[in-house]
Amino acid sequence: MSGTDTISAFDKARNGLWVSIQKRLANLYEAEKGFKSSLRFTDTFPFAAHTVEYEVMAEYQNQRTRLRDLFVDEVQALGELVKAIKNKSYAADDKKQLFLLILGYADLLWTVCSGLEEYVSTKQPVDAELEEAKASFERVKAFARLNVKGVGGLI
Repeated sequence: MSGTDTISAFDKARNGLWVSIQKRLANLYEAEKGFKSSLRFTDTFPFAAHTVEYEVMAEYQNQRTRLRDLFVDEVQALGELVKAIKNKSYAADDKKQLFLLILGYADLLWTVCSGLEEYVSTKQPVDAELEEAKASFERVKAFARLNVKGVGGLI
């Protein structure tokens, strides 16, 4: 593979990642809007679910589940992206650019999805899949950060 082919492949990957992130952000912000809209019934958290009308609580649960599922899916996708970048033969600085894009998106993802922990009822059941996704999310971010710092080869 010549230098031109590598640059071309990298540019294509970077542009593709950028377009993908923009689409993902649109979905994320739409889910955030729906979730925040479902919180209009209170400004105190955690809230007592038994004091909320059934229909209002059902809408909150629906929007919360939508955001939660999006977070779980996005964490899985980020993990796959990080693995794919790690295995590509791009130059180290090129990989760092891709990892920085991922870290930027990860920060925005958590800014929105942190509401899953903050805006809850007093008796929110433990969600094992969400907890697993949060742990995976932290591992993906740590791995990407290490690669940006240039110590990814040690892993």
